[in-house]
Amino acid sequence: MFSRKAIIRLSTLFAILSWASLVFTDLSIVYSSTSSVDSSVGEEVPAILLSLFTISIFLYYKYKIEKAESINFVDLLWKVFVTGLLTTIVSLCFRLLLNLLGNTKLSENLIFLDFLYLINLGLVCAFLISTFVVWKRLILYQKSKFLLTVWKVFEYALLISLVYSMFKGTAFDWFHDYYIAILVIMGVFLSANTKWVAFLNFKQKWKGILLIALAMFYLGYFSFTLTGFAVDISVGTNAFQDFRESVFFISLMIFIFVYALFSLLVILFNLPTSSVFEQKLEEVVNFQRLSQSIQTEQSEDRVYDILLESSLSTVLADAAWVEVIENGEKAVFHTHNIEEDEILRIKQHFKDNSIKGILDRGSDRTKNLGKYLSTLKGIHYRSMMTFPIHVKGKQEATLALLKDVSDGFNKENAKIIDSFANQAGISIENFRLLTEALQNERYKEELKIAKRVQSSLLPKNLDQNEEFTLAAFSEAADEVGGDYYDALTIDENKTAIIISDVSGKGTSAAFHMSQMKGVFHSLAQLDLDPKTFLVKANVALSKCLDKTSFITTSYFVINTSKKTVDFARAGHCPTLYYNASSKSWQFFQNKGLGLGILRNSGFENYIQLNTFSYNPGDIIILYTDGITEAKNAKGVEYGYEQLQVAVEKAAKKSAEEIQKELINNLYDFTGSSIIDDDYTTLVIKFK
Repeated sequence: MFSRKAIIRLSTLFAILSWASLVFTDLSIVYSSTSSVDSSVGEEVPAILLSLFTISIFLYYKYKIEKAESINFVDLLWKVFVTGLLTTIVSLCFRLLLNLLGNTKLSENLIFLDFLYLINLGLVCAFLISTFVVWKRLILYQKSKFLLTVWKVFEYALLISLVYSMFKGTAFDWFHDYYIAILVIMGVFLSANTKWVAFLNFKQKWKGILLIALAMFYLGYFSFTLTGFAVDISVGTNAFQDFRESVFFISLMIFIFVYALFSLLVILFNLPTSSVFEQKLEEVVNFQRLSQSIQTEQSEDRVYDILLESSLSTVLADAAWVEVIENGEKAVFHTHNIEEDEILRIKQHFKDNSIKGILDRGSDRTKNLGKYLSTLKGIHYRSMMTFPIHVKGKQEATLALLKDVSDGFNKENAKIIDSFANQAGISIENFRLLTEALQNERYKEELKIAKRVQSSLLPKNLDQNEEFTLAAFSEAADEVGGDYYDALTIDENKTAIIISDVSGKGTSAAFHMSQMKGVFHSLAQLDLDPKTFLVKANVALSKCLDKTSFITTSYFVINTSKKTVDFARAGHCPTLYYNASSKSWQFFQNKGLGLGILRNSGFENYIQLNTFSYNPGDIIILYTDGITEAKNAKGVEYGYEQLQVAVEKAAKKSAEEIQKELINNLYDFTGSSIIDDDYTTLVIKFK
């Protein structure tokens, strides 16, 4: 087998040789027709050489672009732009040369014109093939088996069309138009696959529009140029072979244009929703910041600042303030783009006009106070919303948002900010509870509350399936733990299973565990492969985990229709797997790095996607390091070997019985019910 680099070099060399041969043979045929000299070159030879040149170019770009490592969508479109730009510049240089020659004999010489035509033909071939390969990567993003089959048929049909072009002037000519029609129909069907567009942000969509528009311009330029040369040459000789009549070139140009047009329209139609999507994403991030402020911030004031920043960016307010009442008397203001004297004027205005609501802590819960601002002179704000911030049922602060325009807020804005205000109140309340817990004997009592919350995050009943059974066990070392497991049905054929271990113990680990659950339930529904899931989970968790924390995870997707298991590991314990047919045991030790350790795009290089097929009776044992690192009175660890032996004895039993046998064996080994680290196991047995 040749390496990727070797194939690229060989295809480049073969393309150069085939194109040089094409030029020589085609020029010989044109020369012989104009000088009545027998060229001894068959008219079918140029078509054969063009086909070989096209295949060589295809192999080059196939291994240069299609086989390359992960490239984002904008980079793929950029490759189309660069290729088109370079080929267009070269073509324009030769056109400039032709214009400089003016009406000289050389500029009217058929052989010279045919040479320029062949140069442009080679350039357009390179552009078309490179664009075709890029379109393939875009179309087959999140591919299905049916889509992959249709694409293969389309690709082979294009390849066969190269052979068909060699039979010009034969009995097969009647099929020419039908062949083109079939390829165009298939191309239009494939062009409807533009799922990649949804993953572009607003800025990337604008770049995509520009790059695709330029690709369409290049296509139009080359069509015009080839047509011009072909018309000039065909007037002077009947021996000229117009490759524009090729089924391959016509179908490929139509396909590239149609997919470019479809993509352009889809991006344009999605453009208005991009900002909404990004705004929703920012709302989630801001809500998460408020949720995590209890762990990361050192004072209540910082929570109010985060609330202010999050609210401003979410509803695009022009000004805002948070008023905090300390000791029931003194007011402390956190402001943005508004002075304290302006705030006092607004409050006094409401008081003078007997406007009851949140600002004066009256009984009415009036939120939209914008209509009352129009009567206040010297203030340019015309829209206003206010929200109470309750801590333990008592209002301790007020959030006010303002805009320069009338009716600047809507009901959706109000719901979002109300959630932020409630979450801020919860964060402050939790902050105080934790502070008190560290200062007095109520620490354990408060942790018991946290334990009930944490235990509710673990599934009471795991999703079962006709193909397999699940059994799980979890015991925390402290009042609250950081181990997490879950199972979620993606569709009728796929089930996602996860097990995670948060670094550290106690309250911090429990909160990070809740984040892991949120990420799992959000991303699992997207039907991602395990590697992509872990990469996206790392991006999400890296924004909220503190710098000293990380999460080890193993993620599995069981496909009952294919009877396969896809899995990836992010620094978690090796998975124990029993093959019933061979009666053999093994630990899957594929590479992986814990979530949150590496917080950049290089993380995906440390994650490995694996797949294996399962059979009835096979067993998968998932566990956390608390199991294998448990020690007996002599300080000896339970270890992997003891784990395998314990499970092996119960291999013929049900998943529930295997789990019980394992835990009983573990406690017998340690000789104590007191544990140093969380115990968690998850047993999967295939029926």
